[in-house]
Amino acid sequence: MTLHDDATLVLKGYAPADEAGDQAELRRVYLDHLAQHDDGMWKACGAGHVTASALVIDPERERVLLTLHRKLRMWLQMGGHCEEQDATLESAALREATEESGITGLTLLRGGPVRLDRHPIPSPCNRHLDVQYAALAPAGAAERISEESLELRWFGYEDVSGVGGSKAPKGPRSGAARAFRQRRKRACQGVAARSEVDRL
Repeated sequence: MTLHDDATLVLKGYAPADEAGDQAELRRVYLDHLAQHDDGMWKACGAGHVTASALVIDPERERVLLTLHRKLRMWLQMGGHCEEQDATLESAALREATEESGITGLTLLRGGPVRLDRHPIPSPCNRHLDVQYAALAPAGAAERISEESLELRWFGYEDVSGVGGSKAPKGPRSGAARAFRQRRKRACQGVAARSEVDRL
């Protein structure tokens, strides 16, 4: 199975909570993009390409780790372009999160992606169709800044929406934190079994 095939299966299986909302529409856009572009997973695709990211969550599930991206000068979750060695979207997201956070032993939370986010990027990439996962850091994890980051910092969930740009935070493309919080809230309200609460 190719990475393109895996992404198609992942997106077909993605079941957003808002079936009538923007996430369902983005799923359709992503699937149409992959159907129309055999190279839709790769940076070389001028029409845009699928990327993979992961919101890194601390072991106590109270904070998330964001990177101040060196080129974009914005606070973001870890993520980026898929590479030839990535067998799956999950492995791409985990690789990116590990590389950019410096944390080994990250584990993706079960249940697949938590959110889709389409955003413009400076040329030559033009547009990212990001598939966002959530990853749990192991106990005692120590982050380490990569060449792609100016800084790494842990933020409480309530602080994420006010974070952005390098000096005057405005809000990252980290809707993944919001999606994770909503998923956890639904689980706690009895929409999911107690075992799901423990997994979140």
